[in-house]
Amino acid sequence: MAFGLLRRWRSAGTSGAAPVLSVPLPDGAGAFACEVVDPTGQPMGGAEVTVTALGNHRIAAQGTTDPYGFFTATLPPGSYSVRMMADGLTPARETVEIAAGAALPPTRVMLHPAPQQELPPPGTWLFDPPHTAIRFIAKHVGMAHVHGRFTNFDGAIRVAPTMADSQVSVRIEAASITTGNKTRDNHLRSADFLDVERYPYIDFVSSRFVFQGGSKWTLHGTLTMHGTSRSLGLDTTYLGTVNGGYDQELRCAALAKTELHREDFTLNWRSMLARGIAVVGPTVQLELDVQAMYHTHDTPTPPE
Repeated sequence: MAFGLLRRWRSAGTSGAAPVLSVPLPDGAGAFACEVVDPTGQPMGGAEVTVTALGNHRIAAQGTTDPYGFFTATLPPGSYSVRMMADGLTPARETVEIAAGAALPPTRVMLHPAPQQELPPPGTWLFDPPHTAIRFIAKHVGMAHVHGRFTNFDGAIRVAPTMADSQVSVRIEAASITTGNKTRDNHLRSADFLDVERYPYIDFVSSRFVFQGGSKWTLHGTLTMHGTSRSLGLDTTYLGTVNGGYDQELRCAALAKTELHREDFTLNWRSMLARGIAVVGPTVQLELDVQAMYHTHDTPTPPE
Protein backbone atom coordinates (compact mmCIF):
# COMPACT_ATOMS: atom_id res chain seq x y z
CA MET A 1 0.00 0.00 0.00
CA ALA A 2 1.13 3.57 -0.58
CA PHE A 3 2.51 5.00 2.65
CA GLY A 4 1.31 8.44 1.59
CA LEU A 5 -2.13 7.32 2.72
CA LEU A 6 -0.80 7.23 6.27
CA ARG A 7 0.17 10.89 6.06
CA ARG A 8 -3.52 11.55 5.29
CA TRP A 9 -4.44 9.64 8.45
CA ARG A 10 -2.05 11.67 10.59
CA SER A 11 -3.49 14.98 9.45
CA ALA A 12 -7.08 13.77 9.69
CA GLY A 13 -6.96 12.72 13.35
CA THR A 14 -8.81 14.96 15.81
CA SER A 15 -8.12 15.53 19.48
CA GLY A 16 -9.93 13.09 21.75
CA ALA A 17 -11.05 10.81 18.92
CA ALA A 18 -9.45 7.69 17.52
CA PRO A 19 -7.83 8.47 14.16
CA VAL A 20 -9.33 6.87 11.11
CA LEU A 21 -7.07 5.30 8.49
CA SER A 22 -8.23 6.20 5.00
CA VAL A 23 -7.23 3.23 2.83
CA PRO A 24 -8.95 2.01 -0.34
CA LEU A 25 -9.86 -1.60 0.40
CA PRO A 26 -10.39 -4.45 -2.06
CA ASP A 27 -13.77 -6.17 -1.79
CA GLY A 28 -13.92 -8.36 1.31
CA ALA A 29 -10.57 -7.14 2.73
CA GLY A 30 -9.61 -5.22 5.84
CA ALA A 31 -6.52 -3.18 6.75
CA PHE A 32 -3.93 -3.15 9.51
CA ALA A 33 -1.41 -0.42 10.28
CA CYS A 34 1.23 0.13 12.95
CA GLU A 35 3.65 2.87 13.97
CA VAL A 36 6.96 1.58 15.38
CA VAL A 37 9.03 3.85 17.61
CA ASP A 38 12.38 3.42 19.37
CA PRO A 39 12.95 3.50 23.16
CA THR A 40 12.98 7.33 23.09
CA GLY A 41 9.68 7.50 21.19
CA GLN A 42 11.24 8.46 17.86
CA PRO A 43 9.97 6.87 14.60
CA MET A 44 11.87 3.74 13.56
CA GLY A 45 12.30 3.51 9.81
CA GLY A 46 13.46 0.14 8.54
CA ALA A 47 11.99 -1.97 11.35
CA GLU A 48 10.98 -5.43 10.12
CA VAL A 49 7.27 -6.32 10.31
CA THR A 50 5.90 -9.80 9.70
CA VAL A 51 2.17 -10.57 9.67
CA THR A 52 1.30 -14.27 10.11
CA ALA A 53 -2.17 -15.82 9.81
CA LEU A 54 -2.97 -17.69 13.02
CA GLY A 55 -5.21 -20.19 11.22
CA ASN A 56 -2.57 -21.70 8.91
CA HIS A 57 0.65 -20.05 10.23
CA ARG A 58 1.46 -18.66 6.79
CA ILE A 59 3.04 -15.25 6.31
CA ALA A 60 0.35 -12.93 4.96
CA ALA A 61 2.42 -9.74 4.71
CA GLN A 62 6.03 -8.78 5.31
CA GLY A 63 8.11 -5.64 4.93
CA THR A 64 9.82 -2.73 6.69
CA THR A 65 8.51 0.50 8.15
CA ASP A 66 8.81 3.72 6.16
CA PRO A 67 11.02 6.62 7.35
CA TYR A 68 8.20 7.72 9.66
CA GLY A 69 7.98 4.32 11.34
CA PHE A 70 4.75 3.22 9.61
CA PHE A 71 3.74 -0.08 8.06
CA THR A 72 0.34 -0.97 6.60
CA ALA A 73 -1.19 -3.95 4.81
CA THR A 74 -4.55 -5.05 3.42
CA LEU A 75 -5.53 -8.53 4.58
CA PRO A 76 -8.35 -11.06 4.28
CA PRO A 77 -10.60 -11.26 7.36
CA GLY A 78 -9.17 -13.34 10.17
CA SER A 79 -6.81 -13.46 13.16
CA TYR A 80 -3.16 -12.46 12.72
CA SER A 81 0.03 -12.26 14.74
CA VAL A 82 2.16 -9.20 13.97
CA ARG A 83 5.87 -9.29 14.87
CA MET A 84 7.97 -6.11 14.86
CA MET A 85 11.74 -6.20 15.30
CA ALA A 86 14.93 -4.15 14.82
CA ASP A 87 18.61 -4.70 15.53
CA GLY A 88 19.53 -4.42 19.21
CA LEU A 89 15.91 -4.19 20.39
CA THR A 90 13.51 -6.72 21.88
CA PRO A 91 10.92 -7.84 19.29
CA ALA A 92 7.28 -6.97 19.97
CA ARG A 93 4.23 -8.98 19.01
CA GLU A 94 0.59 -8.01 18.63
CA THR A 95 -2.52 -10.06 17.80
CA VAL A 96 -5.08 -8.36 15.57
CA GLU A 97 -8.51 -9.25 14.23
CA ILE A 98 -9.21 -8.13 10.67
CA ALA A 99 -12.81 -7.63 9.53
CA ALA A 100 -13.99 -7.14 5.95
CA GLY A 101 -14.38 -3.50 4.99
CA ALA A 102 -12.74 -2.18 8.15
CA ALA A 103 -9.39 -0.41 8.66
CA LEU A 104 -8.03 -0.70 12.18
CA PRO A 105 -6.66 2.49 13.76
CA PRO A 106 -2.83 2.39 13.62
CA THR A 107 -1.24 0.73 16.64
CA ARG A 108 1.76 2.52 18.21
CA VAL A 109 4.42 0.02 19.30
CA MET A 110 7.59 0.94 21.20
CA LEU A 111 10.57 -1.41 20.89
CA HIS A 112 12.71 -1.64 24.03
CA PRO A 113 16.45 -2.40 24.32
CA ALA A 114 17.23 -6.10 24.28
CA PRO A 115 18.99 -7.51 27.37
CA GLN A 116 22.75 -7.51 27.04
CA GLN A 117 24.08 -10.86 25.87
CA GLU A 118 26.49 -12.64 28.21
CA LEU A 119 29.97 -11.45 27.27
CA PRO A 120 33.27 -13.38 27.14
CA PRO A 121 35.35 -13.60 30.33
CA PRO A 122 37.85 -10.76 30.90
CA GLY A 123 41.30 -11.43 29.52
CA THR A 124 43.18 -11.46 26.23
CA TRP A 125 41.68 -13.14 23.17
CA LEU A 126 43.88 -13.66 20.10
CA PHE A 127 42.53 -13.77 16.54
CA ASP A 128 42.65 -17.26 15.06
CA PRO A 129 43.67 -16.56 11.44
CA PRO A 130 42.41 -19.86 9.94
CA HIS A 131 38.95 -19.06 11.28
CA THR A 132 38.99 -15.28 10.76
CA ALA A 133 38.38 -13.33 7.55
CA ILE A 134 39.00 -9.66 6.74
CA ARG A 135 36.97 -8.97 3.60
CA PHE A 136 35.98 -5.98 1.52
CA ILE A 137 33.57 -5.16 -1.30
CA ALA A 138 34.21 -2.27 -3.66
CA LYS A 139 32.24 -1.03 -6.63
CA HIS A 140 34.07 -1.60 -9.91
CA VAL A 141 33.64 1.73 -11.68
CA GLY A 142 30.79 1.35 -14.16
CA MET A 143 30.55 -2.41 -13.62
CA ALA A 144 29.94 -5.04 -10.93
CA HIS A 145 31.40 -5.31 -7.43
CA VAL A 146 34.94 -6.37 -6.62
CA HIS A 147 35.25 -8.81 -3.70
CA GLY A 148 38.57 -9.13 -1.93
CA ARG A 149 40.30 -9.96 1.34
CA PHE A 150 43.54 -9.64 3.25
CA THR A 151 45.24 -12.93 4.01
CA ASN A 152 47.93 -11.92 6.55
CA PHE A 153 47.00 -10.17 9.79
CA ASP A 154 47.21 -10.29 13.58
CA GLY A 155 44.67 -9.13 16.10
CA ALA A 156 43.72 -9.23 19.75
CA ILE A 157 40.73 -8.40 21.91
CA ARG A 158 41.45 -7.38 25.49
CA VAL A 159 38.19 -7.82 27.38
CA ALA A 160 38.01 -5.64 30.51
CA PRO A 161 35.74 -6.27 33.52
CA THR A 162 33.66 -3.38 32.13
CA MET A 163 33.12 -3.98 28.41
CA ALA A 164 33.20 -0.27 27.55
CA ASP A 165 36.85 -0.26 28.67
CA SER A 166 37.82 -3.19 26.45
CA GLN A 167 40.24 -2.77 23.54
CA VAL A 168 40.74 -4.24 20.07
CA SER A 169 43.87 -3.98 17.95
CA VAL A 170 44.37 -5.29 14.41
CA ARG A 171 47.43 -5.15 12.14
CA ILE A 172 47.01 -6.11 8.47
CA GLU A 173 49.82 -6.65 5.97
CA ALA A 174 48.75 -4.41 3.10
CA ALA A 175 50.60 -6.51 0.50
CA SER A 176 48.40 -9.52 1.36
CA ILE A 177 45.45 -7.99 -0.50
CA THR A 178 43.86 -10.36 -3.01
CA THR A 179 40.86 -10.02 -5.32
CA GLY A 180 41.44 -13.05 -7.54
CA ASN A 181 43.00 -11.00 -10.35
CA LYS A 182 46.81 -10.79 -10.36
CA THR A 183 47.01 -7.64 -12.50
CA ARG A 184 44.46 -5.81 -10.36
CA ASP A 185 46.11 -6.98 -7.12
CA ASN A 186 49.51 -5.70 -8.25
CA HIS A 187 47.90 -2.38 -9.12
CA LEU A 188 46.20 -2.17 -5.72
CA ARG A 189 49.60 -2.73 -4.07
CA SER A 190 51.22 -0.01 -6.18
CA ALA A 191 51.71 3.68 -5.39
CA ASP A 192 48.36 4.42 -7.07
CA PHE A 193 46.54 2.77 -4.17
CA LEU A 194 47.97 1.18 -1.02
CA ASP A 195 51.64 1.88 -1.82
CA VAL A 196 52.69 -1.13 0.23
CA GLU A 197 56.42 -0.40 0.00
CA ARG A 198 55.98 2.89 1.85
CA TYR A 199 53.01 1.83 4.00
CA PRO A 200 53.32 -1.91 4.68
CA TYR A 201 50.63 -2.08 7.38
CA ILE A 202 47.00 -1.15 7.91
CA ASP A 203 46.27 -0.69 11.63
CA PHE A 204 43.10 -0.38 13.64
CA VAL A 205 43.12 0.51 17.36
CA SER A 206 39.85 0.85 19.24
CA SER A 207 39.00 3.64 21.67
CA ARG A 208 35.73 2.40 23.19
CA PHE A 209 32.77 0.02 22.93
CA VAL A 210 29.24 1.46 22.95
CA PHE A 211 26.35 -0.90 23.75
CA GLN A 212 23.43 -0.69 21.31
CA GLY A 213 21.23 -3.42 22.76
CA GLY A 214 21.20 -7.23 22.73
CA SER A 215 24.24 -8.47 20.83
CA LYS A 216 24.83 -5.14 19.04
CA TRP A 217 27.73 -2.81 19.78
CA THR A 218 29.48 0.07 18.07
CA LEU A 219 33.26 -0.23 18.16
CA HIS A 220 34.89 3.19 17.87
CA GLY A 221 38.53 3.56 16.97
CA THR A 222 41.20 4.82 14.59
CA LEU A 223 42.14 3.26 11.26
CA THR A 224 45.57 4.09 9.85
CA MET A 225 46.09 3.34 6.16
CA HIS A 226 48.32 4.83 3.47
CA GLY A 227 49.93 7.08 6.09
CA THR A 228 46.60 8.65 7.12
CA SER A 229 44.58 8.07 10.30
CA ARG A 230 40.81 8.46 10.52
CA SER A 231 38.27 7.85 13.27
CA LEU A 232 35.48 5.43 12.44
CA GLY A 233 32.82 3.23 14.00
CA LEU A 234 32.26 -0.44 13.26
CA ASP A 235 28.76 -1.91 13.60
CA THR A 236 29.55 -5.02 15.61
CA THR A 237 27.51 -8.11 16.41
CA TYR A 238 28.78 -10.37 19.17
CA LEU A 239 28.16 -13.99 18.14
CA GLY A 240 28.85 -15.72 21.44
CA THR A 241 31.40 -17.90 23.22
CA VAL A 242 31.91 -21.65 22.87
CA ASN A 243 34.31 -24.42 23.83
CA GLY A 244 35.46 -26.16 20.69
CA GLY A 245 38.07 -26.66 18.06
CA TYR A 246 41.66 -27.60 18.82
CA ASP A 247 41.91 -29.19 22.27
CA GLN A 248 38.58 -27.58 23.20
CA GLU A 249 39.90 -24.02 23.52
CA LEU A 250 37.52 -21.33 24.68
CA ARG A 251 36.56 -19.22 21.64
CA CYS A 252 34.48 -16.12 20.99
CA ALA A 253 33.24 -14.69 17.70
CA ALA A 254 32.06 -11.35 16.35
CA LEU A 255 31.18 -9.72 13.03
CA ALA A 256 32.09 -6.05 12.47
CA LYS A 257 31.24 -3.90 9.43
CA THR A 258 31.93 -0.36 8.28
CA GLU A 259 32.16 1.77 5.14
CA LEU A 260 35.40 3.45 4.11
CA HIS A 261 35.78 6.40 1.76
CA ARG A 262 39.01 5.97 -0.12
CA GLU A 263 39.63 9.69 -0.52
CA ASP A 264 39.71 9.99 3.30
CA PHE A 265 42.96 8.04 3.03
CA THR A 266 44.35 10.10 0.10
CA LEU A 267 43.56 7.37 -2.43
CA ASN A 268 42.47 9.64 -5.27
CA TRP A 269 40.27 7.70 -7.68
CA ARG A 270 39.37 10.76 -9.78
CA SER A 271 42.94 11.28 -10.96
CA MET A 272 43.09 7.65 -12.04
CA LEU A 273 39.82 7.93 -13.94
CA ALA A 274 41.22 10.96 -15.74
CA ARG A 275 44.11 8.75 -16.84
CA GLY A 276 41.72 6.06 -18.03
CA ILE A 277 42.30 3.71 -15.08
CA ALA A 278 38.98 2.26 -13.87
CA VAL A 279 39.62 -0.06 -10.94
CA VAL A 280 37.34 0.40 -7.92
CA GLY A 281 34.91 3.09 -6.81
CA PRO A 282 35.24 5.68 -4.03
CA THR A 283 33.65 3.65 -1.20
CA VAL A 284 34.63 0.29 0.22
CA GLN A 285 32.58 -1.97 2.52
CA LEU A 286 34.90 -3.55 5.09
CA GLU A 287 33.95 -6.64 7.12
CA LEU A 288 35.83 -8.40 9.92
CA ASP A 289 34.51 -11.90 10.61
CA VAL A 290 36.48 -12.73 13.73
CA GLN A 291 37.00 -15.86 15.80
CA ALA A 292 39.36 -15.40 18.75
CA MET A 293 40.82 -17.78 21.33
CA TYR A 294 41.32 -17.16 25.02
CA HIS A 295 45.00 -16.49 25.71
CA THR A 296 46.48 -18.42 28.64
CA HIS A 297 49.92 -19.74 29.63
CA ASP A 298 48.85 -23.18 28.38
CA THR A 299 47.74 -21.86 24.96
CA PRO A 300 49.96 -18.81 24.35
CA THR A 301 49.22 -18.50 20.63
CA PRO A 302 46.68 -19.78 18.12
CA PRO A 303 47.65 -23.15 16.62
CA GLU A 304 49.72 -23.18 13.45
